[in-house]
Amino acid sequence: MKTNRRIASVFGFFAATLFCFILTQNTYAANKEITDKQDMQKRLDAFNKYSKTLSIIEQYYVDDENLSDLVDKSISGLLSNLDAHSAFLDEKAFADMKIQTKGEFGGLGITVGMKDNALTVIAPIEGTPADKAGIKAGDIIIKIDDEATIDMKLDEAVSKMRGKPRTPINITILRKNVTKPIEIKLIRDIIKIESVYAKLIEDENILYLRVTSFDQNVANQASKQIKKYPDVKGIVLDLRNNPGGLLDQAIELTNLFVDEGVIVSQKGRIEGENKEHKALASKKITDVSLVVLVNAGSASASEIVSGALQDLKRAVVVGENTFGKGSVQSIMPISENEALKLTIARYYLPSGRTIQAVGVKPDIEIGAGKITQDESFSIKETNLKQHLQGEAPSEKKEDVKSDKKSKDIITKEEINNDAQLKSAVDTVKILNLTRTYK
Repeated sequence: MKTNRRIASVFGFFAATLFCFILTQNTYAANKEITDKQDMQKRLDAFNKYSKTLSIIEQYYVDDENLSDLVDKSISGLLSNLDAHSAFLDEKAFADMKIQTKGEFGGLGITVGMKDNALTVIAPIEGTPADKAGIKAGDIIIKIDDEATIDMKLDEAVSKMRGKPRTPINITILRKNVTKPIEIKLIRDIIKIESVYAKLIEDENILYLRVTSFDQNVANQASKQIKKYPDVKGIVLDLRNNPGGLLDQAIELTNLFVDEGVIVSQKGRIEGENKEHKALASKKITDVSLVVLVNAGSASASEIVSGALQDLKRAVVVGENTFGKGSVQSIMPISENEALKLTIARYYLPSGRTIQAVGVKPDIEIGAGKITQDESFSIKETNLKQHLQGEAPSEKKEDVKSDKKSKDIITKEEINNDAQLKSAVDTVKILNLTRTYK
């Protein structure tokens, strides 16, 4: 009898538990259905509000506006209000973007971004009209011709600065530590980017490798330059004023120097956008001492390369704190000739740190400028009594010296005019004293 009661009690407990479970599931399903219906209604209300707004503007706005233009403007405003790097690419902007990644485009040769709601120069591209006119990273553009840039959208500013070659344009800037605005007159030109070039440091057996931007040819060109000088004992990789570019090129450039480890990872809202990009041993081509030069104009892909090499203990980073752009943009076509540039993820360096709004801090911080030497208390050989007289240099020696000062050599004089480069060269020498080669 007691046994039957126990069985009944246990059965009752499980029956009650099952009932509660079914009731809970039904309640959850009912609540989810209500929530889904509420979400759907909110979406319908939002679309209805948008449609009414367009209709009112089209009917009552002081100037005649067609619906297609209104939609384009609303999409542009929507994207620009998400973050500083998302944008609507109309037909012209989409075509310009595709040209730019191939390494040739028309304009001033200046990369800009929005920083603290101001149109800010990320970097002038080396050898372009902007670079030759003296525009610097960190300059704030307050006027384009006679139009103020306050509240101007980034893509609108870029469009205004681009134009037909040999046409004039005036840029008014604010510069740190300069009290008055500076007006700069420029002539637009076809911008052909020499994204990679290399020179030898005079008498040092050190390769100077300059990367000006990350277009689709960077990793291949850098590899060729490194292989061209197989006997060097160190490399200075100069990423100063490099505004970035293609992510895959940043990864491949880094991989030339490392054979293992995560180079960069990205994390976004969509799980499919969460990726780790790892080094492949087969792609590494050199193990020589490496120093990376950066400054405030080093952004995005430049920060990935310098930060990854720093985290992986492969390079010493020298210069100034970088720009701090650590987000991933994807180009998503919405028609044959238009696209969205949308921020879909954030970059993370091998250590897990982000560069967004922080940048990469150099191991050795040094500002730009010349090497200054106070010779007031210096003692030279000629100051010593009974010093040996020097020999007059022969014509042959002069010829050798002049041969060295070719376009493929960075002279000592040039190095002394660049404090950051001088520090980088000295750092390579120190690294060579403390390491052994494989």
